[in-house]
Amino acid sequence: MIFESVKAICERARAASPAVAGADGEKRNAFLASFADLLTAEAEALILANKKDTEAAKAAGISAAMLDRLTLTETRIEGLANGIRALIGLCDPLGGGEVFKRPNGMEIKRIKVPLGVCGVIFEARPNVAADIAALCIKSGNAAVLRGGKECINTNLAVEAIAKKALIEAGLPEDGVCLIPYTEREGANALMQMKGIVDVLIPRGGKGLIKSVAENSTVPVIETGAGNCHIYVHSDADFDCALSVIENAKVSRPSVCNAIETVLVNEEIAKEFLPLLKSTFDRTSVEIRGCEKTCDIIGCSHATEEDFATEYNDLICTVGVVSSVESAVSHINKYSTGHSEAIITESRRAADYFTAMVDSACVYVNVSTRFTDGGQFGFGAEVGISTQKLHARGPMGLSALTTDKYVITGNGQIRK
Repeated sequence: MIFESVKAICERARAASPAVAGADGEKRNAFLASFADLLTAEAEALILANKKDTEAAKAAGISAAMLDRLTLTETRIEGLANGIRALIGLCDPLGGGEVFKRPNGMEIKRIKVPLGVCGVIFEARPNVAADIAALCIKSGNAAVLRGGKECINTNLAVEAIAKKALIEAGLPEDGVCLIPYTEREGANALMQMKGIVDVLIPRGGKGLIKSVAENSTVPVIETGAGNCHIYVHSDADFDCALSVIENAKVSRPSVCNAIETVLVNEEIAKEFLPLLKSTFDRTSVEIRGCEKTCDIIGCSHATEEDFATEYNDLICTVGVVSSVESAVSHINKYSTGHSEAIITESRRAADYFTAMVDSACVYVNVSTRFTDGGQFGFGAEVGISTQKLHARGPMGLSALTTDKYVITGNGQIRK
């Protein structure tokens, strides 16, 4: 029953897809304007729906960090709406393209077209539904959303608002569809919609991404898992390092661009680690350290598993390394390929780090918390791609398009 229902939802999105793809930029922007306005106009109802989700999450014993991730406020809704409005001012990702001629007179034009129907499976992030709906329609795609049980009421409210905005803009309401089944069967069914859904994007923790990548018959773009690192080089400015680390760990510990590990060069470890401990004690961050870290500041011992864990909480592993080369080796072993940073005044160390770290985003003296579509100027994002095919890093509008070649001639034949 769930499979057939999910299939019917996906088929409605498929049927809506040509009208969305064929709409001009003005009509797609009209949807964005209406959607943003309706989100703020209906903020009270949206917050009431979200309150049902947060109360259920509290009763289930969800962590404070994850509860914060789930919660919508008027300020967050206004920020969400402003992010959608920002998309209006961005260039239309469709059309355009280069034109070149072949010696036989053929003219070849490469243009940008939508992917088609984009399915997204995500967890307890209520802003994701709105972000993806906006990005998909702006880029000419239909969207099929499947969120987790933690935010089902919020997601249903967002879907209703999106459908209202689509109708106001003269677009089919099934351009945005939500799968209301939060059971595993709902996600499994969506993974089997090859031929109806063109691409599937999991946005959430490591387990979700692994499950989708291994079980989906629909092509998958892997996003989200963020075991991120900051390396404090021997030539680091300590004030800069402490400020960046605090922001990257504490500002929103539940998000994928928050750091999970700090690596410190052994030349400065005895001087820097007590300062780091003081910062983390003040902000209630639990330290799990390597043997050298424990000897210097006294903390619980980190296991191999700790260094490979995305905590999404106020927990941080700390390791002492001998060089920038050792730091890079550690990062490339444990990282999920999301975001890494080096704090240093050394150009040589910075150049080596940025060249050799194999992650989508690499920072020098900057917090990893900037790995975000809005912060990169892309508008909202569908996720942070940690793979290397098609798209990598914050996935904005261009990542939701593909190429089409239009060839024009006057009777050329191949000999």
